[in-house]
Amino acid sequence: MSAPRLINKYKEDIVPALSKEFGYKSTMQVPKLQKIVLSQGLGAAVSDKRIVENAVQELSLISGQKAVATKSKKDISNFKLRKGMPIGAKVTLRGVKMYEFLDRLISIALPRVRDFKGVPAKGFDGRGNYNLGVNEQLIFPEIDIDKVSRINGMDITFVTNADTNEEAYALLRGFGMPFNDIKHEQTENA
Repeated sequence: MSAPRLINKYKEDIVPALSKEFGYKSTMQVPKLQKIVLSQGLGAAVSDKRIVENAVQELSLISGQKAVATKSKKDISNFKLRKGMPIGAKVTLRGVKMYEFLDRLISIALPRVRDFKGVPAKGFDGRGNYNLGVNEQLIFPEIDIDKVSRINGMDITFVTNADTNEEAYALLRGFGMPFNDIKHEQTENA
């Protein structure tokens, strides 16, 4: 089995480009993508348990790896929520599956978003991680539209070992993440 396309792109294109841009002396200093976490919070699952089961199945289809249900940590009486009730789903991708998912996200799923103008570059957390919200799971071709009972959004978190937002931005941009940030374009052109 050959390595995913983005692993080769990282080794051959991104590492030299980031080393030149940020002045790294060793290839070990170049930031890496460590994991991608897909998660869904499903508040409506308090009244209907099948919502979580469907979300786990859909996340498993999208990611190619078994997703798990997340449980509430405490009681909240206003929401009729009890500790330990399933209220979401998540899956953590690493290694080959992570790069395959990233490739499908960038080249297939994001272009299917209606009126797509790029992803916002304001989702960085200050420590080199990036969060992206997706409004509906239907943008992934693995989901059969006829079998979807409910449209759910999801959060996608890209965890890198970059020290700054700029390094993480450059890493994700190198992979082909279609950012729409005007501020970064102005600083590059100046």
